Amino acid sequence: MKQQFMDKLKKALVGQTITKVEYLSPKDTKELLDWDYQPCEIHLSNGTILTPSADDEGNNAGAIFTNIKGLEVIGVERN
Repeated sequence: MKQQFMDKLKKALVGQTITKVEYLSPKDTKELLDWDYQPCEIHLSNGTILTPSADDEGNNAGAIFTNIKGLEVIGVERN
């Protein structure tokens, strides 16, 4: 099961190009997801949108931790 998931994940993500990075608007966040915070979404060239969540149940927006010096955390907006 885990290998099948990883194969599917790799097929969807590896080799894609990031085309846009933006915070979801407060209005869209509330209407679409019923979240209090706005996540930073990453849009890929194949139409995939990565939206960080606090957990796998989608309870609220989540931060992204990186290894980019000076940008170690891409936090959520609170508007």
